[in-house]
Amino acid sequence: MNRFIVFWGLIILVSRVPLTVAQSETDRLPDSGALEGDRYRVFISSDIGGRDEDDIQSMVHYLMYSDLFDTEGLVSSPPYEGRKEAILEVIDVYAKDYDTLKKHANYPHPDTLRTVTRQGATEANPAPGYARPTKGSQWLIQCAHRPDPRPLYVLVWGGISDVAQAVHDDPSIKEKIRVHYIASWNRRNDEPAFIYLDTHHPDLWIIQNETTFRGWYMGGNQEKDLGNRSFIEQHIKGHGALGDYFAPLKKGAIKMGDTPTVAWLLRGNPSDPTQPSWGGQFILHPERPNWYIDNPNPALAQDDRNGAKTVNRWREPYLRDWQDRMDWCK
Repeated sequence: MNRFIVFWGLIILVSRVPLTVAQSETDRLPDSGALEGDRYRVFISSDIGGRDEDDIQSMVHYLMYSDLFDTEGLVSSPPYEGRKEAILEVIDVYAKDYDTLKKHANYPHPDTLRTVTRQGATEANPAPGYARPTKGSQWLIQCAHRPDPRPLYVLVWGGISDVAQAVHDDPSIKEKIRVHYIASWNRRNDEPAFIYLDTHHPDLWIIQNETTFRGWYMGGNQEKDLGNRSFIEQHIKGHGALGDYFAPLKKGAIKMGDTPTVAWLLRGNPSDPTQPSWGGQFILHPERPNWYIDNPNPALAQDDRNGAKTVNRWREPYLRDWQDRMDWCK
């Protein structure tokens, strides 16, 4: 029996596929991703700081994998208290572990990361969705135009104001950027910027991740040391400066709702979001050429969060991999 689901005013037909069938179709991850040797250009826009310890968790995780990426931008974006000083604070903690980490892999020097850190917008864009250029939006344009044949993966962990501003000021960058947007709360607090992109740039390459990301901390194998608290207690706390910095965040529990944007690059094929990855699996928007959305198949939902099981089904391998890296700091 089929079912119709309404998503952003669109009627999408999905099948009532049993979970076992839906999973069997996506049991194999593509043989690609940063952990398979593919190297990606990365630009992060985050509302890190203030009340958002979730982004601090994700930044610690990203830095533990930063040897695998070419980090071109770390930008503080709205809403609320996010400022670039919060990014620099995490880099300062990373610097304490740097000498240990570089024995295991070619990690970027802390000063290299500091030089690509910028302040973006400090509040959400007003209507009509853009305002004035920021250091963050200007840096995005500059990075996008570098003579590099690889696309620039723009991971949006907060408001999308700086991306909207950059696209408004220079629409040609759409040819080079690939946006993975953790929407949900961030979209609701930065609505004009999103509406601007949705209305005026439907050809933008973007993953509009409204609920899939929640699989990072909801559901999946949470037995024994794989629980949201037990994993931190056993495998993060006491593991270098970064581990001790991470451990008390979010009351000692895994949240890291933005981390699926990184995991999507670690294991999977980022050029095709419809394929399985550690960061989730999406469907193509039925009326857009490059716009991807959560899979509304109810068999893939976790606690009514569409697509969340396309993330949490990989919970053990992605946590074990992170565990191995944190052991480098111990």
